[in-house]
Amino acid sequence: MLQQVMIAPGKIEFRDIDKPVPKGNEVLIKVMSIGICGSDIHVYHGKHPFTKYPVTQGHEVSGQIVELGKNVNNLFVGQKVTVQPQVVCGKCYPCRHGKYNVCEELKVMGFQTKGLASEYFAVDVAKVTPLPDDMDFDEGAMIEPLAVAVHAIRQFGDITGKKVVVLGAGPIGNLVAQTAKGMGASKVMITDLSDIRLSIAKECNIDYCINTRNFDLGDAIAEKFGPDKADVIYDCAGNDISMGQAIKYARKGSVIVLVAVFSKLANVDLAVLNDHELDLKTSMMYRNEDYIKAIRLVSGGKVLLKPLITQRFPFKDYQKAYEYIDANTEKTMKVIIRVHE
Repeated sequence: MLQQVMIAPGKIEFRDIDKPVPKGNEVLIKVMSIGICGSDIHVYHGKHPFTKYPVTQGHEVSGQIVELGKNVNNLFVGQKVTVQPQVVCGKCYPCRHGKYNVCEELKVMGFQTKGLASEYFAVDVAKVTPLPDDMDFDEGAMIEPLAVAVHAIRQFGDITGKKVVVLGAGPIGNLVAQTAKGMGASKVMITDLSDIRLSIAKECNIDYCINTRNFDLGDAIAEKFGPDKADVIYDCAGNDISMGQAIKYARKGSVIVLVAVFSKLANVDLAVLNDHELDLKTSMMYRNEDYIKAIRLVSGGKVLLKPLITQRFPFKDYQKAYEYIDANTEKTMKVIIRVHE
């Protein structure tokens, strides 16, 4: 079978290796679709601080079970599944208290350990989440980033009836905004500098889509939400400007949730954060319950995934997929690799 390997930044090759045989607690998955995310792009450009080469990528995936290990009795051959790509120790304090998403020894498939960008992949059954029969494989590959959004919304608490601002309308920002609506927020505003991304957000039924190149964020919040402003602001852009906006325009005593990953040390006004008694929360990946909720949101029609898919490439065109992303940065949301058609 073929396995993708990034041997150095910007250089991908395919290796012909033996198809794995599942161990007792594993299943063998025929990998169908793989999503490329921002972190994958950092690896492609040699800018991911925690990834060494060579590395097999692939952590946003869907597939179909083709073989069961001898101890597996809760899944079946032919079942559609996705995979939770965290590799955790199970022994540290966070793991022992159900917060394995921040395991002290956390590794992620496709970055610090082998990813699923192969025609077949054997994985422990504990990492497998079934997908509905009527969910297509491209949508199934996007459950992972949607689970990121679900976890981020849960970091705030009960979002029902709340007014929400999301800074950044890329894939994660879009999914955070959709998830907020899907989980009961009264009104959701999303901002970006790209009209293309904002038009996709509008297609996904986000209430207010604001280009902050043309409109002042503070004025937009006051106009759409009134003097009480927003109950929570999600930073899905991850830079000094977006976090600075969040701190400046948050209602006193309200909440900011950082979802994006800062690529450098932040330079923001913590004096205002303190003076306004703002609650700064953070969000890291997801847990199994976030996967379950993500699947339910899609199945219930409360989150739309297909409008985010910009382009699809065959497995052997992995390199061309990255080249396409580099050439079409502003208009690209989610690129899918089709491992099997």
